[in-house]
Amino acid sequence: MDGKQVSVEELKQATAADFEQLAQEVAAAFNAAQAGRIIADTEELVRDAHAQFRERVYAQAIGLLQKKQEAFSPSACRASRQKDFKRTSRRVSPYFNL
Repeated sequence: MDGKQVSVEELKQATAADFEQLAQEVAAAFNAAQAGRIIADTEELVRDAHAQFRERVYAQAIGLLQKKQEAFSPSACRASRQKDFKRTSRRVSPYFNL
């Protein structure tokens, strides 16, 4: 997968808004919790927010990788190699017409 890997920076950029939303949801859950009930009032909300975040990050990573793989065309590489071969062959032997 050379040249088709998703970088950490690309994933950070793609998921920045999702992380912002996660932070807002977690903060809202904690700010709404009643005194003495922080765990009871926040645990499920935070777990659900993280589950949604995980799904969005995974989908973003798949999308980034898919775009990179779609941009890679094996036939384009093969055509390029054939052109290089034809150019080299002509220099080596002008009598071959490839």
